[in-house]
Amino acid sequence: MFPLRDDRPTFSPPIVTICLIVVCCYVFFREITLSDYARDLLIARYGLIPAHPSIKTMITMMFLHGGWSHIIGNMLFLWAFGKSLEDAMGHVKFLGFYLACGILSGVVHSAVNFGSVIPTVGASGAIAGVMGAYLVTFPRANIKTIVFVLVFITTVELPAPIILLYWFGMQLVSGYGSIAHTHVSDAGVAWFGHIGGFVAGILLVFLMGTRKRYYRSRVYYS
Repeated sequence: MFPLRDDRPTFSPPIVTICLIVVCCYVFFREITLSDYARDLLIARYGLIPAHPSIKTMITMMFLHGGWSHIIGNMLFLWAFGKSLEDAMGHVKFLGFYLACGILSGVVHSAVNFGSVIPTVGASGAIAGVMGAYLVTFPRANIKTIVFVLVFITTVELPAPIILLYWFGMQLVSGYGSIAHTHVSDAGVAWFGHIGGFVAGILLVFLMGTRKRYYRSRVYYS
């Protein structure tokens, strides 16, 4: 399943969401123009290495991606859930929220994989935070979603909680399986980074709040 967009009305342009997508795509296109050696050096320098974690690399890793499926999947999820959350939180608060979720995701990933020297890249942890916050902020929203049925591709509208809780359940199952198998996140996926980001998003949106009064006012007078 790949989400495309939600059915929530928005009353301000998703400036931050668009900028994040543009920056991630720009960095990715720069990545693929590099030689293998230069790309490996870039990832080693700006990816998060659990054995040597830092706030700097927890931020820079959010703008690096490991391949076409990685960048496309992440950007689809960010667009589907980010624009409505940005509208509800406000641009500046949303940006701070997004970066905080990414950092907390990196903290969890580093703790679970303590001592690992394998670099981690991707915005998945921050986007997981957006998804967690979306779940508690818009529990009645519907998401237009691409669904694969055998050899056919179609789109359906699904309740946001079904998509989000299914996704979170898959992270839990996969994360548990990775510990049982190797004691670290294997298969190249930072499962516990995703889990940490999702939980961080739920907690942070309650702490930071949304513009509910403003949002309701705009809905009422539009």
